[in-house]
Amino acid sequence: MKFTPTSLAGSFVVELEPFSDDRGWFARFYCEKEFEQMGHIKKWVQLNHSTTYKKGSIRGMHYQLPPFREIKMVRCIAGAVFDVIVDIRKDSATFLQWFGTELSAANKRMLYIPEGFAHGFQCLTDNCELIYHHSEFYTPNAEGGIRYDDPMVKINWPLPAGVLSARDAGHPYLTDDFKGI
Repeated sequence: MKFTPTSLAGSFVVELEPFSDDRGWFARFYCEKEFEQMGHIKKWVQLNHSTTYKKGSIRGMHYQLPPFREIKMVRCIAGAVFDVIVDIRKDSATFLQWFGTELSAANKRMLYIPEGFAHGFQCLTDNCELIYHHSEFYTPNAEGGIRYDDPMVKINWPLPAGVLSARDAGHPYLTDDFKGI
């Protein structure tokens, strides 16, 4: 695996290094030793799989509040998405800055997301599937969200917003009172 730091400290684009032959390809997408070398020491406690049907749909921007902040690693296994993270760490030098990258079944990339980030994505194709690794269990009363179109963050989505859940469309806009988590 190849770990490339993003512009937001602690986050990485992770590229698989597949071995190919006449049968197809094989690649490791997690190795405890390799992840420890880049600073990951927590265990993955939950794995999730999502399917989103329509191009343009947006899921996010989701996070969990302390003490349930989580590390996530996301991989697209069908279709293609524009995956976005927003730094919401209190006192971070990159507070409220965002980073986005394409994850797709074709490019086999993953995004490693440290604690203190909001996460979401937009489908670039129909029928997108993502696999999520989580370092914390989902805790409903600790979940938070930022609107996908929040003017304080200014995410530049590649497509017009398509299907949104009522919950994601209902996240409040940030105010100057938001100091991070």
